Amino acid sequence: MIIGYARVSTNDQNPELQVDALKKAGAEQIFQEKFTGTLRERPELSQCLRTLRQGDVLIVWKLDRLARSLKDLVEIVQDLQDRGIGFKSLTESIDTTSSGGRLVFHIFGALAEFERDLIRERTMAGLEAARARGRKGGRKPSLSKTDTQKAAAMLLDPKITKTEVAQHFGVSRTTLNASLARLKKASVNSSINEQAPQG
Repeated sequence: MIIGYARVSTNDQNPELQVDALKKAGAEQIFQEKFTGTLRERPELSQCLRTLRQGDVLIVWKLDRLARSLKDLVEIVQDLQDRGIGFKSLTESIDTTSSGGRLVFHIFGALAEFERDLIRERTMAGLEAARARGRKGGRKPSLSKTDTQKAAAMLLDPKITKTEVAQHFGVSRTTLNASLARLKKASVNSSINEQAPQG
């Protein structure tokens, strides 16, 4: 069975265009949404997805009628594929019942993953920027080798405590101790290498 889904927004100048196109494409039943919103606010889409059975094909006039984002689109179509349901978009000429159409959605899936990676990178960049401005968020970074050497030099003064040094560099005492331990280990390894007989 071919089932159509149409979402008509207030900006559509010709709301019947979608429905007519779906009928022409062979839709035997059409679910028509009268307003915009998230997936949870679209009861016709929810009903449409529940109605579809294995071997059916869902058709839409355009991809943006079905989903609000690439991520949502990929999730919906993947769910349809897992249930043995085909998907067609008339405007973009996408048809997952063909090998070429399935390939397109593999690419869409990769793009959605790429989009998620970009969001993660932006989030991490935001945390780094916030830390640089002295705001809290995420774990404090360890001291750089240069700052650790400065900290070690400061601690040569018996009047300066580790707590004061840690506060000076904006890290915890635990982080300071770990950085100092790494510096000491690196120094020991360097000394051993220098003393090793040359072959």
